[in-house]
Amino acid sequence: MTDLRSLSHLSGVEQLRLGFQADENAAPIAKTLDYRLTEVEEGRVVFEGTPTRAVYNPIGTVHGGWMATLLDSACACAVHSMLRPGQVYTTLEIKTVFHRALTEGVPVKAEGRIVQIGRRAGFAEADLKGVDGKLYATATSTCLVMETT
Repeated sequence: MTDLRSLSHLSGVEQLRLGFQADENAAPIAKTLDYRLTEVEEGRVVFEGTPTRAVYNPIGTVHGGWMATLLDSACACAVHSMLRPGQVYTTLEIKTVFHRALTEGVPVKAEGRIVQIGRRAGFAEADLKGVDGKLYATATSTCLVMETT
């Protein structure tokens, strides 16, 4: 896996495209929870995954943490896609709203979009939808943007 911190001379969208183009560069959390980055452009990213029974909660549906993780990745990477070389970020807060239960075997897409980005903060939103268009969850997030140099 390439450590994206070693690629600080690249823009955020260029860093993400490296991860997008090669599975070995995917974040460990994406491998653990079995989801992948499928689309990258400035200000917009898409993650896709299909939950299995391994991510079920005790009441027999996909754990909200699995959905929240996809949404967090989508929001954060939307911000990441807008970074200039020499910038990094971290999530300050995320709010997730669950609209309906999700069950195993339902393919979903988490699309993250930039709302606004400034010198110190990036604001993003994301939705988690089934391929049939059903809305499962939404999120909004604030990220702190920092200079590394």
